[in-house]
Amino acid sequence: MKVLLIAYDHDGYTSWFPHGLAYIAAVLRNAGHEISVYNQDQYHWPESHLKEYLIENEPELVAISLIAGYYQYRKLLKVSEAINSVPNRPIYILGGHGPSPEPEYFLKKSGADFIIHGEGEITVVELLGALEGKKDVSNIDGLSYLKDGVLVKTNERAMIKNEDLDSIPFPAWDLFPIDYYAMLQLPGMERTDRSMTVITSRGCPYHCNFCYRMDTGTRLRSVESIIEEIRELIKRYNITYINFSDELTMVGVRRTQELCEGLLKADLGIKWYCNGRINFAKPELLKLMKKAGCAFIGYGVESLDEETLKKMDKMITPKQIEEGIEATQKAGIIAGTFMIFGNIGENRDTLQKAVDFLLKYDDHEQLRTIRALTPYPGSPLYYNALEKGLLKDVADFYENKHVNSDLLTVNFTQLSDDEFYQALCKANKTILKNYYDHKLKDALKQTEKLYLEKDITFRGYRHSKHS
Repeated sequence: MKVLLIAYDHDGYTSWFPHGLAYIAAVLRNAGHEISVYNQDQYHWPESHLKEYLIENEPELVAISLIAGYYQYRKLLKVSEAINSVPNRPIYILGGHGPSPEPEYFLKKSGADFIIHGEGEITVVELLGALEGKKDVSNIDGLSYLKDGVLVKTNERAMIKNEDLDSIPFPAWDLFPIDYYAMLQLPGMERTDRSMTVITSRGCPYHCNFCYRMDTGTRLRSVESIIEEIRELIKRYNITYINFSDELTMVGVRRTQELCEGLLKADLGIKWYCNGRINFAKPELLKLMKKAGCAFIGYGVESLDEETLKKMDKMITPKQIEEGIEATQKAGIIAGTFMIFGNIGENRDTLQKAVDFLLKYDDHEQLRTIRALTPYPGSPLYYNALEKGLLKDVADFYENKHVNSDLLTVNFTQLSDDEFYQALCKANKTILKNYYDHKLKDALKQTEKLYLEKDITFRGYRHSKHS
């Protein structure tokens, strides 16, 4: 079957590598299908270009994977309009975190023929095989579709087991413009570094109330397979910086140690980025991570208020957060601190704790702000909002409430909407002023060094390392 995978435009100069699509491309190609990729993310083509491309190339099937953001949803509607408008319309498949918890809504809004839930590698191969043979698809696990306007949802697909993850082929990098994705700049990179994403595990063992989980627990690839993949990226594309883009790379001390020891033994000479858990951020482990090339750890801190952390089901404490950030910075690793405001019962005091924390530990390596919490469909908070009447349904979420990721979707706090915005505006203005005051001081020092000390290493203000 002639398949077109669409990497939709993210409205940015560079984009994260679409890892999910690349895995799907690899398994479908191995199954004998003809695969191509439409890189709207790189070229920023309008949907009219996509329509012309579909008419000219006539793929038999198109597929898109997306998360649940407001931008992604609205982009999907535009892309879907183009797909559905062509004379010889292809079969249309959706996948990803966005459509999975509310398949009926997404099927009707997008006009897609099928939604694949959870991991798609096995399901998509079975589905295309059935479609080619004109066989019944109702016995294929992990699917949703409409039959006479009524939702049909088949049995959930069992997650791929630990021991089977290594059997999945490496992403089909050759079908994607890797030179474009390698330009993505991440914390701790030099201007000449080339980055690429690698996934070491699937899932997350935690259950934060604002997060939608397509599976429970964590499944791990072997360290040997991970090292082999990195070697291939270095050999083929001269990659020097790896973005471990798992939902959570630091799933435990032992696993993190094994990964670091594997990297050290392989002596690949790379730097890397990962998402971590603050309760595992202990000096000895961080020292090993630094030695193995770790440049940045992104921590989902979210709040510095103990009661709020409990309501989030974060399973961490303010003391662990402060100790973990201090230990990370002491180890020479950039500590990313992701913060949100707006969980159940929050107020100005809980917000101020977050501001004080960010000011105290601002290393000026990365601009950090506090974002409004969003109860994405499928998350416990989403169902809490439905039960309390704060959301009517999924249509209310996407069409009326979730219009921007930095604005309120649902107000769970003790503040009115106006009070919420006033408080968050004040908080982020304080954080921004602190960050840019430091940058200004750096620029002024750099100017003095240039002209008063005749600094011949100066390459222009636009080329400062952390601009």
